[in-house]
Amino acid sequence: MTSAMFDVLLALTDGERHGYAIMQEIARRNCGKRKLGPGTLYRTVQQLLRLGLITESGERPDPAMDDERRRYYRITPAGREAARDEARRLEEIVQTARARHLLDVGGAS
Repeated sequence: MTSAMFDVLLALTDGERHGYAIMQEIARRNCGKRKLGPGTLYRTVQQLLRLGLITESGERPDPAMDDERRRYYRITPAGREAARDEARRLEEIVQTARARHLLDVGGAS
């Protein structure tokens, strides 16, 4: 799983979002240090759709409050499980880094 795929899945774990809101959530969560551009985002969304890890939502907010061209996405149960597996994999990597004294116990380098 690419980091972009994981970022998108994480952004959708709290509920459905449209593409721009996914980009904003990723930037917010990383304090602006990591951003996903539109090309990477939509390429990643297409991959996740093909893999069945996300789905396009058929529900739309009130058209008066939203742009009707926006597409909303939600994570699927398979997507949630894939994100869980990736989080566990990353946790193991961090544990190894700590064991090798690359990170101190508090998490600072």
